Amino acid sequence: MTDEARPDTGGPGGDTGRAPLIVVTGVSGSGKTTVGERLAEDLGLPYGDADDFHPAANIEKMRSGVPLDDADRAPWLDAVARWLAAHADGGAVASCSALKRAYRDRLRRASPAVFFLHLHGDFDVLAGRLAGRRGHFMPVSLLRSQFDTLQPLQGDEPGVTVPVTGTVDETVARALRAVPAPRG
Repeated sequence: MTDEARPDTGGPGGDTGRAPLIVVTGVSGSGKTTVGERLAEDLGLPYGDADDFHPAANIEKMRSGVPLDDADRAPWLDAVARWLAAHADGGAVASCSALKRAYRDRLRRASPAVFFLHLHGDFDVLAGRLAGRRGHFMPVSLLRSQFDTLQPLQGDEPGVTVPVTGTVDETVARALRAVPAPRG
């Protein structure tokens, strides 16, 4: 579902009035960190970048051009899930690729109120972004494996897909419109 087609869900926590618990998902280069940081700032919520939860072995594996497998991702996803659970009552924003349904389900088991904001873009556009990025461990060569792994949000998952066309400001504005607001 795109942000333009989003129904009024009343927020990830329903009508509880609680601040949202948002996970910004997508492949590398989609803008998860940039959009996630901006959302957190605009919503006055703490921000966590899942890249910071990777064990050193995972980072070295990716830096070497080797895709992670599910066994590599398990402790990482568990660390992200613990962070989300610790922030569930007050709300937070985290960026995490969460490419597979099973990964998102794993996060939701720890924090059932999570809302996924999936950033989606064209392969060539995102490859261009990655090629211009400096100081990050994720090489352009792994982007195809991420697209191959990606399982889009399903209709029964709490979330929305936001296109990353246009400027960062335009993407952030789309994301803000897509995020369910808490109700009092």
